[in-house]
Amino acid sequence: MLTSNRRATGIGVDCIIPETSQIEDNVSIGSRVVFAGKDIIVRNGSIIEAAAVIGEGVTIGRGALVRAGAVVLSSVPPNAIVEGNPAQIVGYREAKQYPDRGPRGVLDASAFDGMKTPASIPLGVGKGKLFLMRRVSDARGVLTVGEVRKELPFIPERYFVVFDVPSSELRGEHAHKVCQQFLICVHGSCRVLLDDGVNRCEVTLDRPDLGVFMPPMIWGTQYKYSPDAVLLVFASHTYEANDYLRTYDEFLSELEQLK
Repeated sequence: MLTSNRRATGIGVDCIIPETSQIEDNVSIGSRVVFAGKDIIVRNGSIIEAAAVIGEGVTIGRGALVRAGAVVLSSVPPNAIVEGNPAQIVGYREAKQYPDRGPRGVLDASAFDGMKTPASIPLGVGKGKLFLMRRVSDARGVLTVGEVRKELPFIPERYFVVFDVPSSELRGEHAHKVCQQFLICVHGSCRVLLDDGVNRCEVTLDRPDLGVFMPPMIWGTQYKYSPDAVLLVFASHTYEANDYLRTYDEFLSELEQLK
């Protein structure tokens, strides 16, 4: 049992870390951090701030940030920021900063209100884009519309709908080798992360006239679902299991092979 910073650089004083723990390179662990059980893994580039508690069997993903005092009871995805008791994801690290984005690089789509539609805005993450769809309002209600062949980035072969997601849960957490996706939150709201292995961007989908285009070889995650959220996803291909890259390390390895 480690109770100081003797085991590796980057570990603060008065930590309790069992010998069964696996700590990779470039990890920073603050003072008084407690690993409360066996088989805890901390991946490369992660930061665990002071007085955090990490539960048994938890993996802290590559580049993740655990805020001071957080109690982490389930594994943390790569690059995620978690805080609270129990810890929940509040954002992602190193999201590329734009002048029109709010805290932690989250895109504020209201910055584009008044823009002629339909329109698309590059997100700075691969070829990912935010789409502003046409919106028509009169005394009978509001309608939003998009013409598949003219206004969407591909012709869909499949669609699926995600709903009844607990707010603490994540969806996605994978990349596709070939398949393209187009996401619209038709009711409620959710947060969408796009990651090309270098740059990251988060978009809040909270209007049915907003869409996010997620091209192949982009790591995608959806989280912070409102209780009433309904996410509609169009896909360019039918389901193919071998098109998925299901771990972040596998995704990064595939990117290296494509260079």
